[in-house]
Amino acid sequence: MAQISAFKTRRTIMGAALGALMVAALPVSAQQAANFPSKPITFVVPFAAGSATDLIARALGQAVTQSTGQSVIVENKGGASGMIAAQAAARAPADGYTVLITTNTTHAANEHLYKKLPYDPVKDFVPLSGLGKGGQVLVVNASAPFNSVKELLEHAKKNPGKLSFGSGSSSSRMAGEMLKQLGGVDILHVPYKSNPLAITDLMGGQIDLMITDVSTGIPQIQAGKLKALGFSTEERSVMLPDVPTIAEAGVKGYNMGYWFAAYAPAGTPTDVVNKLTQLLGDAVESKSGEGFYKQSGTSKWRSTSEELAKFQAEEAKKWGEVVKAAGIQPE
Repeated sequence: MAQISAFKTRRTIMGAALGALMVAALPVSAQQAANFPSKPITFVVPFAAGSATDLIARALGQAVTQSTGQSVIVENKGGASGMIAAQAAARAPADGYTVLITTNTTHAANEHLYKKLPYDPVKDFVPLSGLGKGGQVLVVNASAPFNSVKELLEHAKKNPGKLSFGSGSSSSRMAGEMLKQLGGVDILHVPYKSNPLAITDLMGGQIDLMITDVSTGIPQIQAGKLKALGFSTEERSVMLPDVPTIAEAGVKGYNMGYWFAAYAPAGTPTDVVNKLTQLLGDAVESKSGEGFYKQSGTSKWRSTSEELAKFQAEEAKKWGEVVKAAGIQPE
C-alpha cells in the first residue's frame, strides 16, 4: 500500500511539473490571454462624463465586469477633439489593460481637421470591435424664434454671421459645417471640449444651435429646455419619431451620422486582442448594454478587428471628402 501511495504521489508531482512545462512552453501572448484579464481594465474616453461616448463606455464596462469579475475603470480625458485621450491610450502599455472607447472624431475626422496629430489613428492602435452607430439631432434653445429647419435657415440668411453653433466633437462640428454648406448659410462655429458643455451654453443662450448626439440632447428636449428641429441621418430617430430628418426638412443630400469603436495600443498581443474583441462584442449584446442602446437610439454594432480596420479606412476617406467639400482648412 505504501508503494502504491508513493507511486501516486510521484505521478501527481510529475503531472504538475508537466503542466507547468506546457504553460511555460506557450507563447507569451497565449499565456497572457489565458489569464486575461487578471486585474482591472481602464476604458479611456475622449469626452466628458455624460457624453454619449462616456455612457456607452460605462454600460459596456459593466458588462465586461460581469463576465470577467474584473473592474472596468472609465477614465475621461476630454479636450482637443479627443486628441488628449487618444495620445494617452496610444502611449499606454500594450498589455490589453488600456482600451480606447472612441468615435469617428479621433479615428476618421481629426486627421483631416488638424495638420499635426499627437498620435497616428492607424499605426498607434489595434482595432478591437465596432460598438454602435447613430445619428444626431439639431437643437435650439426653447425660446429661439424659429421652430423648424426652414425657419432657422431663413433667419440665418437674413442675419449672416450672427448665429452661432457649438460642437464638442468632430461629428458635431462636421454636422454643423454640412448644414452651413448645404443650407447656404453663414453661421459662426464655437468649439467646446465636449457636447454636454456646449449644451449648457445653448440652454444659457451663449450659442444659438448645435447638432448633438441623442444621448446628450434628448434629456433637455424632454425637459422642455431645448427644441428639436431635425435629425441628421437619412432615417428618423426611433427616439424622436416626430422630428423630421434635416433632409426631409428641405436640406437635400444631408446625411451625417457617427459611430463608436474600441481600440488597444499597437503591439497588444494578438491573443489578447482576440479576447478583448470577444468581450466587447459580447458586451454589445448584453443586458447591461441594452439600456444604452434603447435610451440613445444607437444601433448595435459588433465587428472583428479586421472588419473595423477596413471600415475605419473607408470612413477616413469619406470624412476627408466632407472636410474638403466644406472648405475647412486644417488647424
